[in-house]
Amino acid sequence: MTSQIAVLFASIVLMSTSSAFADNTAKDQEIKQRFAKCDKNHDGKLTKEEAKGCMPRIYDHFDYIDSAGNGYVTVAEIEAIANN
Repeated sequence: MTSQIAVLFASIVLMSTSSAFADNTAKDQEIKQRFAKCDKNHDGKLTKEEAKGCMPRIYDHFDYIDSAGNGYVTVAEIEAIANN
């Protein structure tokens, strides 16, 4: 009986982990697609002005995401915030 419970528990953990991974993967893909549309000069950096009309949530939280204060955010920075 104990081994059955352990197997059940392991299955539940694996299912929830793979579901979270799938959710993050889909979310990351959407971020990449939207970022590419908004990055008007295709330099891999999104300025606050580029985000303004295209990614309003990024625009609203730009200063938080741009924690380095360099005036732009990258896909990796956005994904890191989105996946926390």
